Amino acid sequence: MVPFAVDGEQVKLATITYKPAGNGPFPTLIFHHGSTGRGNDPAAFARPHEPTALIQWFTDRGWAVILPSRRGRGGSEGLYDEGFGVNRADGYTSEETLALAGADRALRDIDAITPLLLAQPFVDRGRVAIGGLSRGGILSIAWTGRHPTVARAAINFVGGWTSDRRSTATSINQNLFRRGVPFGRPSIWLYGENDPFYGLAHSRANFAAFKAAGGNGTFHEYAPPSGLNGHQINVAPTLWTSTMETYLVERGFPARRQ
Repeated sequence: MVPFAVDGEQVKLATITYKPAGNGPFPTLIFHHGSTGRGNDPAAFARPHEPTALIQWFTDRGWAVILPSRRGRGGSEGLYDEGFGVNRADGYTSEETLALAGADRALRDIDAITPLLLAQPFVDRGRVAIGGLSRGGILSIAWTGRHPTVARAAINFVGGWTSDRRSTATSINQNLFRRGVPFGRPSIWLYGENDPFYGLAHSRANFAAFKAAGGNGTFHEYAPPSGLNGHQINVAPTLWTSTMETYLVERGFPARRQ
């Protein structure tokens, strides 16, 4: 539990850390979680996000992985309030002003917690990557744009804020992705076919808008194996290992199994 101040309140955020053997400092991935489906199941708010396959992939290559949970999620204190409608029981809203306010709240949590994570003695602050899954993916792109000197890499797994089934999805998602343009360095975007939240056509259009605004990155798409949908490609490293290794080597990170 990491104590910090945000929006005038003192709270503790829950974090999970994995490290390879030794004292470091290690190249470090700070990886951000997504949503809870439609946001209408409060019991899901308490469950921490722990993507085992991805964690293992990075620690096998000598990385530390830190998984912070934002306010009200995964054991963290505070109210979970990332884009709900007026009636919270209805879950996440597609009303643009409220949805973007929820994203801004999430970004303030990341603003507040990241310096404390980077201050850990095992972190090599010259070799930091920021990444995330789903809402965590789009937050990682947006956050590196507002703090372009912190990370050397930005990793977006199936990122988006509002499902493409909502009429406001294009406006909301492209707004947030364009915020990543000032990062300047290459980012990596990984998406899958048959994603129930962000179809490939929608995600390709988001990437095109990011690039048109001056963003730097590469878009990759995969066919998930039997039993998985496109939103779950992070659990199938065989799909993206080669692409990820190439990206990390180009960014000056270790990328081969140790």
